[in-house]
Amino acid sequence: MATVQQHVETVLRVIHSGSPSTGSNANTDLIHRSWRRCANEHALDPAMRPDVRIETNSRLRECRQQLEEHLHVARAGMEQLYKHVSDLGYVLLLTDAEGVTLDFIGNDTWDAPLRRAGLALGANWNEIHAGTNGIGTCIAEQSTVICDREDHFYIGHIGLSCTSTPLYDPDGAFMGALDVSALSSPDRRESLHLARHLTVLHARMIEDANFIRQFRAHWILRLGTVGPLVDVCGELMLAVDRDGRIVGANSGARQQLRLLDSLHTRDAARAQLVGNHLTGVFGTRIDDIWRLTKGTSHDSRGVVTTWDGQGYHASMIAPKTAPRLQVPDAGEARNPVQDSVLSRLSGGDPRMDQLLERAARLVDKPVSIFLQGETGTGKEVLARALHDASRRAERPFVAVNCAAIPESLIESELFGYAPGTFTGARSKGMKGLIQRSDGGTLFLDEIGDMPLPLQTRLLRVLAEREVLPLGADEPVRVDLNVVAASHRDLRRQIVAGTFREDLYYRLCGATLALPALRERGDKPFLIQRILEMEAQAMGVRAEIEPRAVAVLLRHDWPGNIRELRNALCYALSIADGATVRVDHLPQEVFEADGAAVPETATVIPFPREPVAGTDERGELLEVLRRNRWNISEAARDLGACRATVYRRMKRLDIVSPTQTD
Repeated sequence: MATVQQHVETVLRVIHSGSPSTGSNANTDLIHRSWRRCANEHALDPAMRPDVRIETNSRLRECRQQLEEHLHVARAGMEQLYKHVSDLGYVLLLTDAEGVTLDFIGNDTWDAPLRRAGLALGANWNEIHAGTNGIGTCIAEQSTVICDREDHFYIGHIGLSCTSTPLYDPDGAFMGALDVSALSSPDRRESLHLARHLTVLHARMIEDANFIRQFRAHWILRLGTVGPLVDVCGELMLAVDRDGRIVGANSGARQQLRLLDSLHTRDAARAQLVGNHLTGVFGTRIDDIWRLTKGTSHDSRGVVTTWDGQGYHASMIAPKTAPRLQVPDAGEARNPVQDSVLSRLSGGDPRMDQLLERAARLVDKPVSIFLQGETGTGKEVLARALHDASRRAERPFVAVNCAAIPESLIESELFGYAPGTFTGARSKGMKGLIQRSDGGTLFLDEIGDMPLPLQTRLLRVLAEREVLPLGADEPVRVDLNVVAASHRDLRRQIVAGTFREDLYYRLCGATLALPALRERGDKPFLIQRILEMEAQAMGVRAEIEPRAVAVLLRHDWPGNIRELRNALCYALSIADGATVRVDHLPQEVFEADGAAVPETATVIPFPREPVAGTDERGELLEVLRRNRWNISEAARDLGACRATVYRRMKRLDIVSPTQTD
C-alpha cells in the first residue's frame, strides 16, 4: 500500500497533468476524472482524513420513503448477492441518487469497524463529501466502478475496496447505486472482478424485477440472445399496451434498441423508445410478435428482428388482470377503506380516516408496517384488521407482546425448540410463534422491549425468511408478514443503543401513527360500538343515558380505548341489564368530571334503527342536504360511520345530485 506522501503525489500529478485521462483501462480513466473533479470542482485535499458524513434519522427516513416501493425488491436482490460474497469479506450497501446509504447487509461481528469506515446506514458517499469512492464515482459517472485502495481520493479511505454499479428505476431514471465493499482489499485481484460481475448481475436482476412489478398490467416482451433462457432471463424488456405501443423499457432495451427513423442519425432515439409502436423497432411482422402471446415462442416465430438486422429470441409475459373498480352509490368517490374491515375502526374522525385510507392502500403491498401510538390506542385491533383485509386473512394471526413474555422465555416462545433441548422441554419439541404465523401475520407488539440479542436473531429471520429453533440443526422456511408496534420512540432507543438501527428500518417501511382517544372526534361512535360489543358478550342490554355519555365524552382517557372499554364493561356489570347511568360509571371517571352534569346535557346521538312510523328517508335526506351531501359530515352528524350512511342511502334509494344526469 502506498504511503501518504506517495498517494498524495500520485493524485496531484494526475490533477495537474492538464490532459484528459488516458489510463490503461476505462476504470482508471473514471478514477482520474473523479480525482480532477474532487480537486477542481469540490476543492478537496487528498491528504485529509475526514469522517464519513452520516445523515440524521429523519433525513434517512425521508430518503427511504422516496424509494419505498422499490426497496423491498432491492433488499431481496441484496440478500441473494450477499450469499455469494460474504465469505470474501464483503458487505453490501444500497444508496439513493445522492449517495445516502438506504440499506446495508454486513457481518454483525464487524459492526464497530464498519461504522468507523462509513459502511453503515445513513452514510453519505457522494463525491462532494467523500471524494473518489466506489459509490460517489459511480453516481457521478453513472457507470460501474471498481475503487480499490489507492484509487480513493482521500488518504483515509485507501484501505477500502469498493465495487459499485448504477441502478435505474422502471422509467429509466437514475435511482442510486448497489455497492459491495470490504474493509481491506482482497488478497487476489480476481476477487474484484468476480465482485464486479456479481454486482452488475444482481443490479440488473433488481431492475428487471422492479420493471415487471411496475408494468404487471401490460404485456412484457422479453428479448435475449440465448433462446432457452429468454423466458427466465430476458436481457432486454419492453412493456407494451394492447395496441402494441411501448409504455416502458428496461436499461438493456434503452441501450440497445433504436427506432427505424434514427438508424442513420448520430443520436439514437433510445430516449424516444417509450411512446412509439413496436413496428418502429422491429422489422418482424406485428402479427408474428402477437403470436408469441399464444405460446408459439419455441418455433421460428419466437425470433424477432430489429430494423438494423439484430435478431433476438423473444417471449411474452401476459398482464395480470387488475381488479375492477367499483363506483359508489352516493355522491362521493369511494375510497379504498370503505366497506372493508378497516372501516369499522372509525366513525368519521379525520385523522383516523386518513390513517385507515393509507392502511387500506398498504394491505398486500410488499411494505413492512409499523404502528406507533400510546398504550391502549388499539394497535393490535388495527393490526388484526390489516390481516383480515389482506389475502392472508384465512391464515393465522399471531400476536406477541414482547413486553409481557419473560426475557428468559421469549427466545423459546418466538423461535421454538427441538425435542430434548433443555430440561422440562416438551418431548416432541415446540413450534415457535414465528413458525406458527407461517403464511399469515406475525404481530410484534411493544417491539421496543425486545432484548438486544434477540433483535439480532429476529433481523436474521426477517432477512433470510427462515427460523432456526433452539437445539435444531436445520432452519425452517417461513412465509412471513410482520406488523410491529410500540408506544416508545424507537429512534431515541437507537441513539441510546438499546434498539438496532437496521432492524428499525427493516420493520418501519411505513409508519401508521394512531391518535390518542382524547384527540379523536368520533368518541360517540366508539362509545356506542364498544358498548354494544361488551353488552353482547355479557348478554345484557346496550343502553346508556345521555348524561352518562356526556361524562364519557369529557373524560381525557389517559388509558385510551383500553380504559374506555374497561369503564363500559364495569358500567354494564353494575347496571345489571338496566340503562347505564352516571353513577354506574367507574368512580375515577365521574369524579374526574368535576361539576355536576346538567340534566339537559347535549350529546351527539347514537346511530339507531329508525322508530316505526317515522320518515326515515326524509330524515336522512334532511341530514344529507344540511351537510351539502358531504357523507363524512353527515355520518358525524348521525354518529355513524360512512359505510352505514352509504348502506342506508342504497336501501332507501337516495342518490346524490352529482350522480344524477
